Amino acid sequence: MIDLQFAREEFRKYLDQYDRNDEKIKLKIIHTEGVIDCVRKITSRMDISVEDKNLAELIALLHDIGRFEQIRCFDSFEPGTMDHAAYGVGLLFGPQNMIRQFVRDTQWDPIIKTAIAKHSDFQLEDITDEQTLFHAKMIRDADKLDNCRVKLEESVEVLVGTTAQNAGTYEISDKVWEACLHNCSVRSADRITPMDYWVSYLAYFFDVNFSETFQIIEEENYVERIIQQIPYSNPDTQKKMDVLCGRIQTFISFRASCN
Repeated sequence: MIDLQFAREEFRKYLDQYDRNDEKIKLKIIHTEGVIDCVRKITSRMDISVEDKNLAELIALLHDIGRFEQIRCFDSFEPGTMDHAAYGVGLLFGPQNMIRQFVRDTQWDPIIKTAIAKHSDFQLEDITDEQTLFHAKMIRDADKLDNCRVKLEESVEVLVGTTAQNAGTYEISDKVWEACLHNCSVRSADRITPMDYWVSYLAYFFDVNFSETFQIIEEENYVERIIQQIPYSNPDTQKKMDVLCGRIQTFISFRASCN
């Protein structure tokens, strides 16, 4: 049995060692709660067991546990400073075996470990167990769904390092645009300009898994709302963003209708 109330209380205690007034720490606490909420929204549309719903929420609670140490050590979310997913798995399943602070039963350990380890991978690969694959997909979808909220609530300057007006003057790099034309996510290493970063936040819609998630994205009109955050004064960028908006919306509508 997974006691979510117990797990949440233990997670709150774990966070007591960090500065809750730090803006980045606050951001990740809010994000964690947001991902849990997104898991609930997605799974409420699915015919799955209560056990799987609770397990999905537990994974959401713990998926970014490595982020807090990354912030304390590097004051950054950049992947080059730390592999936060691997660090989180090390905390939970390494010598400290911290996972037992949150859930006493060991039966879900392999699923939790794999889902957290792979939640920020560029692509989801090498999972053969059906239940494990489901939960690995679920945390990735919920993570992306809450990131839609982040893109609308945070300033463009916080997200890409410059103002919305300035970001709109940049072009989209060739590799980034090529990924979009192939309905693919953008690799972090290929991002050069502020606009590349912005486009990468839209291209992750191509990596969503469940029709239920696509339905929520479509209902909330997230694509158009995110795109409208920036005034695209660069003519070439404006043309490409128009193409990208239509391309992503068509993709989402198709996937939302798939059972």
